[in-house]
Amino acid sequence: MTELQGVIALSALLDYQAGAVVSRTLLKKETGTVTAFAFDVGEGLSEHTAPFDALVVLVEGDADISIAGKSHRVSAGHLLHLPAGQPHAVKAVTRFKMLLIMIRA
Repeated sequence: MTELQGVIALSALLDYQAGAVVSRTLLKKETGTVTAFAFDVGEGLSEHTAPFDALVVLVEGDADISIAGKSHRVSAGHLLHLPAGQPHAVKAVTRFKMLLIMIRA
């Protein structure tokens, strides 16, 4: 994990890769993690659960994120709470980048 210092442009944290989901862990502590993701159009993460609450911050693009079967259209500048233990899935409507902030309590 590269040490982050100073002011960072969120959109420059990682690049898109064709047909892929790319991730980069920015911060990893016992109390939580911050991970940047870049999704190519049409890519996603299948439904899964996490034992901790998380916040998704859309940096650019558009995504459909479902939580417990309810779909949410999320666009650049939006924030979405993923409750602990609730099944959720992610699908790229356009190429998009997001930060995932997971809080371990």
